[in-house]
Amino acid sequence: MSLKTEQILDVTLLEPRMKHPTIFSHFDNLQEGESFILANDHDPQPLFYQLLELRGDIFTWDYLEQGPQWWRIRIAKKHHEAQVAAASVNGDENVLNVTLLEPRLKHATIFARYNALKPGESLFIHNDHDPKPLYYQLMNEHGTTFTWEYQEQGPEWWKIKITKKGVVEQEPPTGISTSEDNILNVTLLEPRVKHATIFARFDALRPGESLYIHNDHDPRPLYFQLVNMHGNTFEWEYQEQGPIWWKIKITRQEDPNAAPANKDGENILNVTLLEPRMKHPTIFKRFDELKEGESLTILNDHDPKPLYYQLLAERGNIFFWEYLQSGPQWWRIKIKKRIVNEGEETIGQIVAQDYRKAQVFKKYQFNYAIDGRKTLKDACYEKELDEKMVEQELRDIDRGNLERGVPFNEWQPHFLMDYIINTHHTYINKNLPELKAITAKVQGVHAGDHPELNKVNQLINYISSELLAHLQKEERIVFPYFKNIAEAYENRQPLAENPFGTANVPINLMEMEHESVFANLAEIRNLTNNYKLPEDACDSYNILFKMIQEFENDLLLHVHLENNILFPMMIEKDKAINV
Repeated sequence: MSLKTEQILDVTLLEPRMKHPTIFSHFDNLQEGESFILANDHDPQPLFYQLLELRGDIFTWDYLEQGPQWWRIRIAKKHHEAQVAAASVNGDENVLNVTLLEPRLKHATIFARYNALKPGESLFIHNDHDPKPLYYQLMNEHGTTFTWEYQEQGPEWWKIKITKKGVVEQEPPTGISTSEDNILNVTLLEPRVKHATIFARFDALRPGESLYIHNDHDPRPLYFQLVNMHGNTFEWEYQEQGPIWWKIKITRQEDPNAAPANKDGENILNVTLLEPRMKHPTIFKRFDELKEGESLTILNDHDPKPLYYQLLAERGNIFFWEYLQSGPQWWRIKIKKRIVNEGEETIGQIVAQDYRKAQVFKKYQFNYAIDGRKTLKDACYEKELDEKMVEQELRDIDRGNLERGVPFNEWQPHFLMDYIINTHHTYINKNLPELKAITAKVQGVHAGDHPELNKVNQLINYISSELLAHLQKEERIVFPYFKNIAEAYENRQPLAENPFGTANVPINLMEMEHESVFANLAEIRNLTNNYKLPEDACDSYNILFKMIQEFENDLLLHVHLENNILFPMMIEKDKAINV
């Protein structure tokens, strides 16, 4: 298969916590026979064993490149038909060798083969360990409709004969009124539909309503399954406990973790109710249907911040994003489509055109690097500032005799990227080790009286590891990719090879990492009461606060050059060469 047509996953561009989940997601989405190429800056051999453990022997692993800078591995999904054929032993007996199946297919395959049996027929399963848990799962879902006979019990192999019995009809219990209560006689149901029926009846209950189940044995396993699926949202009360019949009253309670109720007239979308593959397309469809000034409220069980960046990249700065609720169980976000005013500049554009005006935004603590896509009106509204007052201060700079700021926005992409590396990357590489050292020193001396320094030290270390990795991504991957785009634009030809598909992909990731660093700096500012020195502060304490503020100021310009100048420039050129 040609590398140009194969999907490439560059793991170095992912957050550490997202690497393995993303790789597994890519693998699970492969059709049989398909493959993708994994690119990494070290040998991902541990992933091979994790994939083998969790998915079984259903893939091939071929090294295309093995260091010292890059490792590239083609991972292909094998054909499952070969696996099933290998698992089925030829002969008169219906034999299934479970060891040849991938883990996630084992129980599903066994149950499918069992369900295909007619009364009196048998299935012989072979395994390399005792499959006793399967016995209880079969018992739980099918009742006493089978026999389980060990033909061999280790130490190397376990062979079990499972025979389906005929269905034994049972008489319903007497003395039960089905007209007055919500009663379910479980003994009258086929074993395979028992739990499904109970769960469906439970789901139909409203808070305060009850379901009465009658059974010929204690359904205690059902209790634990209900707890696992629904948590502490019901009461379980035995009304009769054998020896012939068990009668249980299940009463539904209010769910403390239930999704917040819709407010009257609120256009709300509960994303948790959608299939994963339909979540983002549905959100975008609902957003596109909004008229200017209208809003959509999305409800999710985790922070959907990545959606913000995707929406920004694909629809532009035409919406407000407001958190109405931020965890820990639910996130409610109001997305409002702004009333477009073509003549309205963003604060990022204002600073990009005249960097002298950054001083006004610093004065009012506008983060023009991270929030550069906000209009002046929006930014002032959020800070509860008089927009006209801020506009006047910006005009005063135009009228002043100050020298014109550095025209960063007029620089060519190659020169701008080299400047960022030589100036700001160099600053970070030089100053971060010293900043970490003095933070640790001040923590060691003063944390007893100022425990917030423990968290400050933790955040500085996190910023260090996060930023240093970020710089490597930019220098080794993102900036070379941008330079290729710029050259293709100058030569008026498409890229010879485009690993990302669109410039928005690495840009979205870089912007997310920028925001993460500034969020940590904001937390440090909050912990230190805006860098207010305590009365017992020593010289090192004073130097620490000055160094963090200097570091933040340099980073502000650094990220401004990328978010507000370089990235928009590359998006425009990328679109031009892909028309």
